[in-house]
Amino acid sequence: MRLLKPYLLTMVLLTLVTACSKQPEQKASAPQSLPVEVAAPISSVITQWDEYTGRFDATQQVDIRARVSGYLDKVNFKDGQTVKKGDVLFVIDQRPFKIALQSAESRFALAKKELARGNDLRKKNSLSQEEVDRRQNEYDMAQANVDNAKLDLEFTEVKSPIDGVVSRDLINEGNLINGTATSATLLTNVVSIDPIHFYFDAGERDLLRYIRLSQSNKRESSRNASNPVKIRLQDEKDYSHIGVMDFVDNQIDQNTGTIVGRAILDNPGGFIVPGLFGRIRLLSEQNVEKILIPDAIIGTDQSRKFVFVVNDEGKVDRKFVTLGKLHTKDLRVIESGLSKDDRMILNNLMRARPGTPVEAKEVDLSSQYTL
Repeated sequence: MRLLKPYLLTMVLLTLVTACSKQPEQKASAPQSLPVEVAAPISSVITQWDEYTGRFDATQQVDIRARVSGYLDKVNFKDGQTVKKGDVLFVIDQRPFKIALQSAESRFALAKKELARGNDLRKKNSLSQEEVDRRQNEYDMAQANVDNAKLDLEFTEVKSPIDGVVSRDLINEGNLINGTATSATLLTNVVSIDPIHFYFDAGERDLLRYIRLSQSNKRESSRNASNPVKIRLQDEKDYSHIGVMDFVDNQIDQNTGTIVGRAILDNPGGFIVPGLFGRIRLLSEQNVEKILIPDAIIGTDQSRKFVFVVNDEGKVDRKFVTLGKLHTKDLRVIESGLSKDDRMILNNLMRARPGTPVEAKEVDLSSQYTL
């Protein structure tokens, strides 16, 4: 009995020590709730836009070439200046052409007199009709030579056919230039600046979508309607340049699988230079109800996109979503995967794991973002 009592006492002490050591472990292993802010997606009726990259181009561009040969006498513009239609840009030495015109007018005067005499003699039957016809032919040829000489003299003044901005003079004064039709000398070029075109390429899928929207009367085709566009330059954040669609090509490019579209917009002062790159937004759909969420809360699992939500058990869950286009710089359209009643997790996303219990604080997204 004396030996049994110490043994029993030892067992009781060991049991108490073990129980005391396990109690903190059980408390430490209990999962803690993750504090998060949650909100329902924004459901709103919006206007959707499609985005493309493209390049500006002049509505009119003309290569200025000589139409008569001779020495270049004058250059009447400064490189890069604005010109009006009809402004004289170059003057070719006019002296040979003035002499040619005088000679043609002299031959014409003689032919006119000869024809008048012939008609008088014909009335008196003193001249054959054949001779009168020959003199009439000479008169007509002399008239044509005068007209041609006047035209050549007019062509010595090389004029701008459009309003726009002229490039530099590619040929300087004193050079001999060629005015033949097959090898006419290029003197400069002029491009219009206001309005200006914007060209871009759209894919086959987009084209098919536009056609189906047109067939269902949800959006007019840009072939028939001046659908609105908004454009920004590379150094701009806002789409501040407003225009309309004015052309869609008639076929798909078989090499790229795209079709060319074109918009036109005002360019006061010539701020936008032909050749610049830009980003265009083209009207896609009007007055459509869409779900919008902050773009920053969207996660990626390999090729799939997901959003963390709180399920009915108060734990973290994730839903895979199909993304639409950015509606604003912060909000993205969700095509599928979320409902209006889902409670999305907005913060502590790095610590969120499926199955983790949360302590949720409700937040109103509508008051935080401008649509």
